[in-house]
Amino acid sequence: MTAWDDVVNDTATGYKVQAALVAMKVQPVKGYKISLTSVTTQQMFDSDTPLYGEQVADHVLENDATVSLATMNEPLIEVEIGFTAKTDLYATMTDEELLANSWVSGAIEVPDARFKDWFPSLNKYLVVSDTAVGGYIELGNRVDGATLTPLDLAQVQVDLLLDGVSVAAGASTEVLDNPMNALRWLVHQLAAEGRFVQAGQSVSSGTFFVPPHLTTGTYEAKFTGSYTGTTTLHVQD
Repeated sequence: MTAWDDVVNDTATGYKVQAALVAMKVQPVKGYKISLTSVTTQQMFDSDTPLYGEQVADHVLENDATVSLATMNEPLIEVEIGFTAKTDLYATMTDEELLANSWVSGAIEVPDARFKDWFPSLNKYLVVSDTAVGGYIELGNRVDGATLTPLDLAQVQVDLLLDGVSVAAGASTEVLDNPMNALRWLVHQLAAEGRFVQAGQSVSSGTFFVPPHLTTGTYEAKFTGSYTGTTTLHVQD
């Protein structure tokens, strides 16, 4: 990491690097991941705002997927609320409209970066450059956002199990107090760039807890509260 400390020195340049990286993948952008959505993670990376990363199609997975450690560098595992746009989402929409025009899922995210020992010491500009340390997003069972209220999304808890043993737990209030705040931040950030979340794209809104390292086995994220369900990810060597 130290060899790159002075190469990217601001967020705008980081996003330019990210855009070039995504273009090299020659795939459609299927979604976005939002990073640094808690006080703890913002302090870790010396930031006072979230960051976003574009995710290409083959890195947005459906429930019960299998990933291989051999295809990654030093991955972590996070549990989040995912949104999938039914229609294009714009900054002019209210929270109620954003939610009604989305599907809501319990999501597992696998952050990763190109550097050794990157977590939690990678600087924020390199975080942005590495698509906000984007690895994989896996989406669980979908609930129609029109059946929920924005307040409901602040009332979700999760227990993450590895081969049946709890390894982490948390609440959706860790995500900017409510994952809706993360989604709203993203649509406004994209609007400032003349862009928007397109129909069919998914958004991973931010982790419920400080992420542990990913290992082999079967992970189950068991959601309770206003959203219930289990999102399962299999990890092999």
